[in-house]
Amino acid sequence: MRFSTAELKEADKLERSREHYWRIGFKLDFEPAPGATFEVAVAARSLPGVKLLSTRMTPGRILRTHEHIATDNDDHVFVINQTSEATIVSRGREVVLGVGDAILMSSAETKTYNRHGFGGDTALRIPRSVLASIVPHVDDVVMHAISHHVGVLKLLDSYAVSVLNDVSLSTPEVRRAAVNHLHDLVALALGATHDASNLAIGRGLPAARLRMAKTYIIENSNRRDLSVGGVAAHLGLTARNLQRLFESEGTTFSEFLLSQRLSRAHRMLTESQHTQNPVGSIAYDAGFGDLSYFNRSFKRRYGATPRDIRKGTEESSDVATGS
Repeated sequence: MRFSTAELKEADKLERSREHYWRIGFKLDFEPAPGATFEVAVAARSLPGVKLLSTRMTPGRILRTHEHIATDNDDHVFVINQTSEATIVSRGREVVLGVGDAILMSSAETKTYNRHGFGGDTALRIPRSVLASIVPHVDDVVMHAISHHVGVLKLLDSYAVSVLNDVSLSTPEVRRAAVNHLHDLVALALGATHDASNLAIGRGLPAARLRMAKTYIIENSNRRDLSVGGVAAHLGLTARNLQRLFESEGTTFSEFLLSQRLSRAHRMLTESQHTQNPVGSIAYDAGFGDLSYFNRSFKRRYGATPRDIRKGTEESSDVATGS
């Protein structure tokens, strides 16, 4: 679910925002900063065991009042502050979050979240019972800032955003695995029990790293200098550790990269805007440096040569237009 005030009338923005946050389970109120125009953009996703929220908004206050608490439960909300400084007041404490810092809050308590400049955050709402089962004395870590220097936070943020935007979570098993990985990473950030920490390191952490590696490869597969060493360095891993992540899925870094480049080339061969581009140019743009290797790999993958695929696309287009 996505929501933005960008196209709304000024008089409707606050009320519509309140309605949206209520509907997605984050029951909150808003107060724009004095003299500021109120704008907010939200992406939300609800999965069994976690609600995900990505927010961008102008300066102002987010409020959770006694009225909200009376109609809600005691879930915990883990928030990672992404941009601009924010101050949170709850439990008689005032906590300042810098960029990249995080905090765990209780939905059973009132709070004021002051955003001092335009910025955003990623939030995960998780049942208290889930966190209590893997984090000892979880209520004791509520309203304590977690520094952005805690390495797992960046990984958690990237994984949460990727799950939020991933339309391929099509089966209950895949969704359940993604939720388990999110729970694991939050537990690591909060300081889990020894057993739960080992579970998270063995399950959630590798899954998040592999997803980040795949995302980075997909986004950069057209770079001919892309290598296992370069991707590993980007993720803060050794090349061997990155290889092991792919091996856990029965593949290799090279196979995954080749697959992405072939998919990119196939897509370009079937798109009208590339009909005048030579096959060699398309192979080059997809990340291949050797045309013979490209042709062999392409035919092995698709059972046809690149020129066959292009010819078939052109013939289909001619039939459709009556040419």
